[in-house]
Amino acid sequence: MTGCAESVTSRIARVDPWLTRARDALAAETAVAPDQLELSDADAKTLLDLARIAAHASGDRTNAPLLCYLVGRAAGESDLSSLADAVRRSTS
Repeated sequence: MTGCAESVTSRIARVDPWLTRARDALAAETAVAPDQLELSDADAKTLLDLARIAAHASGDRTNAPLLCYLVGRAAGESDLSSLADAVRRSTS
């Protein structure tokens, strides 16, 4: 990503301690290392875009977190980019 010196992960840790604590709690509950739950700039951008699509295309903001949950559940079967493309195709 051009012009972006710091990662989303470092911004999350600095700006949003709540999200960092939630990530750490999820890691502890699942025995997954916290670094495996970190978001890259591209992944964060994609997820936020999917949340925007869900809220606007459906007319219901509550679909944003629900869609992100479904994407997370499906992430073990496909990469985020492919999943995002499938969602975008479903709304066109």
